Amino acid sequence: MSGADRLKRDKRALRARIRALRDALPPPDRDRYSATIARGLFELPEMVTATTVMVFSSFGSEVDTAPILERLVAEGRHAALPRVANGEVEPVAYRPGGSMRVASFGAMEPIDGEPIPPEDIDVVVTPGVAFDRRGHRVGYGGGFYDRFFRRTRPDVVRVGIGFGLQVVDAVPHGGADVPVDLIVTDEGVVRCG
Repeated sequence: MSGADRLKRDKRALRARIRALRDALPPPDRDRYSATIARGLFELPEMVTATTVMVFSSFGSEVDTAPILERLVAEGRHAALPRVANGEVEPVAYRPGGSMRVASFGAMEPIDGEPIPPEDIDVVVTPGVAFDRRGHRVGYGGGFYDRFFRRTRPDVVRVGIGFGLQVVDAVPHGGADVPVDLIVTDEGVVRCG
């Protein structure tokens, strides 16, 4: 088995294990933890000063991102949602009540909306199935965010959000994987490095 095949296998196994744990969280706990995570996110100094923030649209048993988007809009900040176009993440201005569709991997994405240049984004709230304390993450297997991060400014802040059970000792990673800078969970903030 090649190194690339072994990496894919190890990521797939970790993804399945953590998704099962996340799916088993009772909805009331998931809601309470999501609220704690949103509060922690907005307390980050990097978020206090951010003007433009890209946030993913959560689905399934992920941390609920709707309150994060609502607060950004209420505070008059620029909120962006990712849309996949030609295999790449394209940030699009978020408008409450805008038309959405289901993306190939299950999340909702905007149908229309003004594209935002990646270099205008200050903070990227990043999805992940599993994270480790060095910032490595396993997403859903498409590499969309790893490629997107390479198109952002060098000082963009990459913030992973997830439940405490999603932080593991080590995440298998390769040369194409771009780590996050911080992870916000219901158990606190992890500054990676």
